[in-house]
Amino acid sequence: MTDKFPRRIGGDGDGPAETPTERLLREAMGARAALVTANSLRPAAPPKSRIRRLRPVYAVTVPLGLAAAMALGVLTFHGEPVAHDQTPPPPAASLTTSPSPTAEPTVTPTPSATPTATDTTTGEPETDLPLADGTPSSSASATNTAPPVGPATSYSFRGVKFKVPAGWKTVPLDASTVCVLSPGAPTDSSSNWSQDECEPYGVYVTVYNTPDESAHAIWPTMGDMASSSGWSHQPSCPIWGHPYIPTGPYSSVSPAVRTRPTIAGKTGDKTQWKATCKPGDSFTSQMWALSSDQVYVAASGLKDDYQAGLQAIVNSLDVSGHKAPGVASEAPDPPAVNRDTVAVTYSGILPGGMVSVKDPLPVSIVVTYRNTGTVNLPAVQPLVFTDPYPGTPNSPIPMNVGTLERQDGGTWTKVSMSPGSGMDYATAGKAAAFPLAPGASHTVMYRMSVDPADGPGIMPIRMQATLPYDGSGSLTVIGEKIAFENIVR
Repeated sequence: MTDKFPRRIGGDGDGPAETPTERLLREAMGARAALVTANSLRPAAPPKSRIRRLRPVYAVTVPLGLAAAMALGVLTFHGEPVAHDQTPPPPAASLTTSPSPTAEPTVTPTPSATPTATDTTTGEPETDLPLADGTPSSSASATNTAPPVGPATSYSFRGVKFKVPAGWKTVPLDASTVCVLSPGAPTDSSSNWSQDECEPYGVYVTVYNTPDESAHAIWPTMGDMASSSGWSHQPSCPIWGHPYIPTGPYSSVSPAVRTRPTIAGKTGDKTQWKATCKPGDSFTSQMWALSSDQVYVAASGLKDDYQAGLQAIVNSLDVSGHKAPGVASEAPDPPAVNRDTVAVTYSGILPGGMVSVKDPLPVSIVVTYRNTGTVNLPAVQPLVFTDPYPGTPNSPIPMNVGTLERQDGGTWTKVSMSPGSGMDYATAGKAAAFPLAPGASHTVMYRMSVDPADGPGIMPIRMQATLPYDGSGSLTVIGEKIAFENIVR
């Protein structure tokens, strides 16, 4: 038989005993209260992810006498009103209580870990960085001397090895010279510059294999390294971003700065010049040489940003596989025959003088050659010709159209007005050659007429002294001077 009202359990005889339901509720609330610690006093953290909906609360039939107790139990079980989806609770904070009984508890959060930066830069080892040799750079404010990013590439040329910096590339120019172009070289034809010109965007590496190559080389030579005038005889202005052919002489050329750096484990030579074509257009030329091996590295007008790459090429030179062209390393160099051996002067043309294409009379040019060296010159060949300028006719090859003649004895011999694309202009012939002892001078007379096809502008007239040239090999220039005529209509 089941009683309608359950029998009381656990009474002491004086008061009503609790029912099983009441006992279960009391034990549950006591267990829950034991879980309350200092950590439960911290404020709830704001939600860090999407808030999910709470599950619905289903209605339950509860005896009226237990309504208050059930309400207290529900409030105790659900201390936070919302639940967080897949977000673990933050670590417990440490609680520090002030001595004052009314002070609020101070919460000290756990510090988060500081991320450690990881170096992901790639490049050559520190030992491969360019080495300073004490020579001033092309600008007093060289700001970018960092090594190129990425590995260098080994390159072998005529038994000489060196490293090509990342982003640079090699372009062979002739049998003895390769150009190493910097990443700043133009990549299209709109700049009116071609890769075979190399400067100012590249570095020349020249290696001579035979005594004949080194003896008849035009450039670079040890004579160029020792030249006091440096690059003042060069016909171009290798200005970064806009190289051009000058229409007049350089404004200035600083004295050569010479050092003796270590190159490929040997004592080498370095010479540096700074030239100004015109105000605002200055460039620096640098040349390194190993005279015993006849190996040269040269750069003219290279941007300061690529000075580190240039120095890296020099520092990586390895000449152990190159057979020297027979020059003794310990013996002193013989007297040099170079571009400064013969001094060239002229008269009859005034620098910047004006010549009209309508003038029927030719312009006289008197050129004097003087041996300023200590070497006897059995035969010197005179050459005079004009260079291209803005008014040069451009069909099919840029050449000035006028007439140029040289006086040989009592006759006038027609010579090339412009070099054109070949070397015919350099074969002056034995009749034009003359001996020149140290300190001696010789004068040659020329006359020139311009043509109406020659446009207005400043026409350069180049006067050279060379060794006799038979049409093969290289032309050796041992003296040079440039004059300028203002062609008007």
